Amino acid sequence: MQNLEQAIRERAYHLWVAAGQPDGDADHHWLTAQREVLSLASGAHAVDAAQGKSANKARAPRSTKARRAAA
Repeated sequence: MQNLEQAIRERAYHLWVAAGQPDGDADHHWLTAQREVLSLASGAHAVDAAQGKSANKARAPRSTKARRAAA
């Protein structure tokens, strides 16, 4: 959780610098950064989950019934 907050903080800082370091827009930069970081994080988790599922299927042992049918 702390890594997520740090990633949002760093992204908000970069957005603030890119905008010319204006005063009074901290909330806007934070929320934009939060949206971006969470979007990237959820996309990465979706890819990890999809890869994990396919890897688990490939490693799953066949049932006794399936082994008998294949023999």
